[in-house]
Amino acid sequence: MMLTALLLIPFLGGLLLLLLPSSVAPVRMRSVAIVFLSLQLLLSVALLIPFDPSVGTPQLVEFTPWVSRIGLDYRLAVDGLSLPLILINAALTLVSAVCTRDFDQRPRIYFSMLLLISGAVNGAFLADNLLLFVIFYELELIPLWLLIAVWGGANRGYASTKFLIFTAVSGFLILAAFFGLALVSGSVNFNITPALTENLPVATQLVLLVTLLIGFGIKIPLVPFHVWLPDAHTQASTPVSVMLAGVLLKLGTYGLLRFGLGLFQEVWPLVAPWLAIWAAISVLYGSLAAIAQSDMKRMVAFSSVGHMGYVLLAAAAATPTALLGAVFQMVSHGVISALLFLLVGTVYRKTGTRDLSVIRGLLNPERGLPLTGTLMILGVMASAGLPGMAGFISEFLVFQGSIQTFPLATLLSMVGSGLTAVYFLLLVNRAFFGRLAVTPVEDPVAHGRLDVQLAAVAPRETIPAVALALSVVGLGLIPSALSRLSDSATQLMAQLPGGMG
Repeated sequence: MMLTALLLIPFLGGLLLLLLPSSVAPVRMRSVAIVFLSLQLLLSVALLIPFDPSVGTPQLVEFTPWVSRIGLDYRLAVDGLSLPLILINAALTLVSAVCTRDFDQRPRIYFSMLLLISGAVNGAFLADNLLLFVIFYELELIPLWLLIAVWGGANRGYASTKFLIFTAVSGFLILAAFFGLALVSGSVNFNITPALTENLPVATQLVLLVTLLIGFGIKIPLVPFHVWLPDAHTQASTPVSVMLAGVLLKLGTYGLLRFGLGLFQEVWPLVAPWLAIWAAISVLYGSLAAIAQSDMKRMVAFSSVGHMGYVLLAAAAATPTALLGAVFQMVSHGVISALLFLLVGTVYRKTGTRDLSVIRGLLNPERGLPLTGTLMILGVMASAGLPGMAGFISEFLVFQGSIQTFPLATLLSMVGSGLTAVYFLLLVNRAFFGRLAVTPVEDPVAHGRLDVQLAAVAPRETIPAVALALSVVGLGLIPSALSRLSDSATQLMAQLPGGMG
């Protein structure tokens, strides 16, 4: 019942918050949310005890017949692909709650939505039934829309509506592909099994697979379906951006591997070359678009478009090394992007702007944000793939596992990786070096903001960022901690007929 408990803890916590009287102080409501999220994290870590990393097949299966006439059963399981993502979800949701500061507006709904999203994400990663996955996949849609629409920035209405439309289309396409699979196969067995597609014509499989790829491509997001992401990040609050980049985008990459490669083994080699090209385009576009940004948050948002392309490249190659790199990339990107968004949020709170043409010299040790600047430098080094950091391990595995299968696409993605260093060095150089100023650079003295004294960052605000930074370094120095969990699952996935390994 451990897997069911991972659903019940956040759901019951969210329900309890909604039932609390409005007279309860917001800080108490946040404390309640943190307690439930801490329990969720402890239980997620406890899964490591019964989990056998040498077994690549689903483990700890929990099954209860539900609506069997339409193939919907309550079936949960965990393997080396889903367990790391469960851990990331638990950790980053807790970070989001801890780093929430301005919560005087409707705190009950805010924290209950955080818990509901975390529970829905757990359900999607644990679901061993196609329809059950879709239910949890859609369950996080409205709560996240509310978090952007109610607690977002000045243009939150536009950003939240765009997010809602794109994500709703994504869910519709995924559901249509699953129902189409049932229709053409004549089976109402929606438990995850490649046998559903083994007797289908190649053309039919291709139509269903392409539908799934577009649906998950919107969620990941890949070019040209990425247009909702920068606006959503720019208007979302810092804790919501942490959740969105660190956790929710991984629903798309997880679905790509679990249902795309996992179900459509026969036709995967036919689409793999096109997927590799798509991946290279996404990597290069995301990097070039990030270089063009002057808003720090939009720059980090576009970097996600590029970094998620590495997962698509690994999925296309489908070698054991590449697939292990895909898992590493999902985890490392989750931690690194969460760290960067936290730090950008700190800069915005202390300076009132994210504009790289307005701020500079924040690394000033006396009047600036020295610790924030130091952690930012560490974060951009990790994102750029410097050795000793989590980003290096993930990119190295992806490129090593893909270079022989798709040499050109891999080389182009390597160029995109190099561009990551370019745009993040631009960010660090403009915002953190030079003489401290928070003013338009054209005439700093006239605005009277040249010699500013920024408020110190409280320890409670830096603890989550420091914890994430330590995780980034820890994953880079001890990658075996993650590879041990996922190696058997990725080896098994690569041995499928669709795998190239």
